Parts: sequence; C-alpha cells; structure tokens
Amino acid sequence: MVFRSRRLEDLLGGRLDEVGYGDIAALIGRQEAVEAEDLDYKQQHYGSDAKSREELAKDVAALANHIGGILVIGMAESRGVPSRAFDVDLDDRHVRDLQQRIAASTAPSVRWEPLLKENPANPGHGLLLLTVPRSPEAPHAIIVPPTKPTSAALRYPRRAGSKTDWLTETYVASAYRQRFSSAADRAERMRDIEARLVTSELSCTRTHLLVTLVPDVPGEMRINQRSFIDYKEQLLASQPLIATETRLFRHVSVGSHRLIVEQRSDRADSDLAHLYDDGSGIWAQSLQTSVANDEDPTDRVRSLAGDFLAHRLMSALIFLASHARDRCGVAGTVAVEVDLVDGMYAHPYAPPLPTSQRAPSARPAPVATAAAPAGRPSTGGGT
Repeated sequence: MVFRSRRLEDLLGGRLDEVGYGDIAALIGRQEAVEAEDLDYKQQHYGSDAKSREELAKDVAALANHIGGILVIGMAESRGVPSRAFDVDLDDRHVRDLQQRIAASTAPSVRWEPLLKENPANPGHGLLLLTVPRSPEAPHAIIVPPTKPTSAALRYPRRAGSKTDWLTETYVASAYRQRFSSAADRAERMRDIEARLVTSELSCTRTHLLVTLVPDVPGEMRINQRSFIDYKEQLLASQPLIATETRLFRHVSVGSHRLIVEQRSDRADSDLAHLYDDGSGIWAQSLQTSVANDEDPTDRVRSLAGDFLAHRLMSALIFLASHARDRCGVAGTVAVEVDLVDGMYAHPYAPPLPTSQRAPSARPAPVATAAAPAGRPSTGGGT
C-alpha cells in the first residue's frame, strides 16, 4: 500500500515512496508546507507514557477519519511551518512499537505505512513518515484510557485544518451509515462497470476472462488533452502480461469518465480494458480454448491450461491496480471480481440471448481448466 496525495506530491516534487530526505528537508521555512489537514510534524518519536500513547492514537485516527495524510517524525515546526530537522533513530524497533501501539489503541485498527527517509550524512537516522490513507472503515475510535477527564467512552478524532476536532454524535452516526452503505455502493459500481462493457461487446463469442477492480476509497484522474497524450503513450508502451515483452494494446480513446484501451480497433474478440477516472477498471481478455475433435459436437468441453489462466489473472490484477495507484492516486484496499465466460452472452449481466441466435439441438460448451506441465506460464492465446 502506497499512500497517494496529489497535493503532497506536488509539494514534495514526487511520490512519497520515491522522494528522499533532502526533498523533505527542503520544506524547512516554506510557508506552503505549513501544517494542514493532511500534514503534521512531530519533532521526536512518540513517548511510552499514557499521554503519548493517546496522542499517537489521536493523530493517526484523525487522518484516517478525514482525507488521509502524513505525520513527519523528526521535523520541528514554528507556527505550523517546518523549522528544523531533528533526525530520529530509524531502527526497526520504533516501527514495530508504533504498529503494536496503533493496533491496540484504535478501533477498528487504523491502516498505515511507514516510510523511512535516511539522512545520507547521518546513517541510521533521518525522518520517519507515517502515511495514513483515508479509511473506508471510518470512523475510527480511540480506545486507550483518556488522560484528561471525559464522559465519552469512545472518542472519535478528525483532522480539521492543522488541528484535531472531536466528532459529534450526529457525525459519528453519519459516518457509520457511510461505512455500511459503502459496501453496497461498491457492489453497484462493479455491476455498472461490468454491464457497460459486456453489453457493448455482445458480438464477442470466444471465451473471455473478465477482471474488475473497484477501490474502497475512490481516487481521481484528470482527463484533458495534455494528460490524455501522456496516458496514451504510457498504455501503448506498456507490457501488461507478466514475464513477456508483448505490447498488447494498440488503440487508446476516451469514453465517459474512462480511458478505453483496445488490442484491435475492430475488436474482433480481442482484449479490451476500461480504465475509469476514480481508479476502477475492467479488463476483458479473449482466451483461446482447445476442444477435442473426437467428442460429440453437442457435448464438447472447452479447456484452458491452469497456468495460462493464472498468468492472465495475475497480469490483469497488476495492470488494474497500477492504474488505480499511479493515475488515480488510490491507496488502501479494493474489491475484485473475476468472471470466466463462454462468450459475452454467458455473463450474468448480459441480456438474454436473442431467439434467432439460439441453437435448438446444441448447448454452449462449458469451460474447464486443466493443470499444465510445470514450467514457465503459457503466454499465447488471444494476444
């Protein structure tokens, strides 16, 4: 999981996992790097006392309950503006301690990732970034005992500008409704994405593997003339099949809120992908199946090698996840659905097969998978 934030990446000049110590140290004295709803500075490691444990839980939960962000440990601030780097020890024991404390003090446990930025002039020391994506499981409560008297059994912090507020009962109730409804929203989103592709490709009669991915927390991809040129160059140069140098896609166009990536412009049972501006995506892969010639034509079974199918599935997952992360800034978990269909009319979201196309004496051949000999995965079929 790599936290993505367009604002913070613009501020630092690159992705959080790619920038170095010097890029972050360069923020010192810059007003635009002032503490904000997605950025906080801590001069030193959190202590082991009760107040520090509560402060850590509050800081990470506040980001997760809002839009996400980063905590920079080892950076002092003056009126919110980074003022001086105080390199902290980057020993792994500090990360393990943070993992244990956050897991034990927040409910549900906040998901986060550490990024260590070592100072080349001070080996073993530098800045520790705690990256916290916006959480689909919000609201997160603090469950450690309060250090100040309070009547609240559970406390829900939320980032507000450069400070932390506590959620009211009304907002907490609303956040819980959002958490429970989001799963249904993702399922509906996935159905819409699949149905849109399937209904536009009903003429495809070969076996297809459809892989659909929908992020729990949507991202954002801007599609304009300049960005489209960049996206098109990336996709045409991409080699989406694992362990091959095949440049599979040959055509890229723009649809409603999505990029349409095709193997052939006339389709003709070739590969097709829809990459949406919220990080969702679907890749329909045309697969070559084999049928034994000596079988009864009305009872034939089409077969696929198991390693070939696994290779295509893993390639699709990496391709779609890369789109969500790199173009749309998605971080966190996603929902995935996989369908293997004998032609698009066999998909659950396809309309009924027209009567004129139904064969009265034959039935569609089912698709079976068969184990293939050990070795390098097959990369043929439909490419």
